[in-house]
Amino acid sequence: MAQDILKCGQETRVIPRLLQLRFHWLKSEKESMRLDQAGITNDVLNAAIAAFTLEIIAKHGEPAPRLCNKDPLLIKMGSYVIDLFPNAKFIFMVRDGRATAHSIITRKVTITGFDLTSYRQCLKKWNSAVEAMNAQCREMGPDKCLRVPYEQLVLHPKEWMHKVLKFLDIPWNDSVLHHEDFINNGISLSKVERSSDQVIKPVNLEALTKWVGNIPEDVVRDMADIAPMLSVLGYDPYANPPNYGKPDEQVARQTKDIQKNKNAWDRKAKEMFSLSWDNGGDTAMDKDPSDNPNLT
Repeated sequence: MAQDILKCGQETRVIPRLLQLRFHWLKSEKESMRLDQAGITNDVLNAAIAAFTLEIIAKHGEPAPRLCNKDPLLIKMGSYVIDLFPNAKFIFMVRDGRATAHSIITRKVTITGFDLTSYRQCLKKWNSAVEAMNAQCREMGPDKCLRVPYEQLVLHPKEWMHKVLKFLDIPWNDSVLHHEDFINNGISLSKVERSSDQVIKPVNLEALTKWVGNIPEDVVRDMADIAPMLSVLGYDPYANPPNYGKPDEQVARQTKDIQKNKNAWDRKAKEMFSLSWDNGGDTAMDKDPSDNPNLT
């Protein structure tokens, strides 16, 4: 199975922080000189960072032939990561920024620099971050970075998983279409990542348009100016609701089943995750992009 070849595990949190720390060291002329005088050249520093990164990725989860990391901000330093690991590849998952902002605000995902009371500000922050990520993906090129639209992956999982596995040179296996069957049996979830309650479900349409009707009218009116990356990524900033396309029949059936058994799914998610969230899940320590060179 594909899950036996490639295991990503939970977000490590520490790898992006280490790369951000390197950026700050090198940004300071005085600190760079001190490091150089101490014999810590770029080559020494890069070798140490590569060794640390490899150790974390290899040992923080279950072993697998292919190593994988899913810290979301890592792609903002993608070209440097490719320098450290020339065989590395990136999957750049993009999502409608309006849905992302709505998810951050309603789920109260604390990210340093994001104002959870303001859709306008969150969308501006999203635009800045995604612009930098998209630039890195373009710089790395199509052999190293595959951009995957979240909505199309949800609507047409088989088509897009074929593309993903081909990009990664991993043989096709139907098991990738039924990730929910492998939760805690090959797929480990973090109890403090806010998205985990969605991952336990089969692929479904529920999250695609939850944002519709919840964004203030003045923000909707100014959307093209607030988040120009929407258009760059192929989204219509004026479409409310948007037309992402028609789902595959299997996805439509799974969505109806989840809606029919909503109470049971809600209970399952609450049993698995709510206690952990109440005790500090997804705090600013979990996702802190404020020190990232590309996020303003």
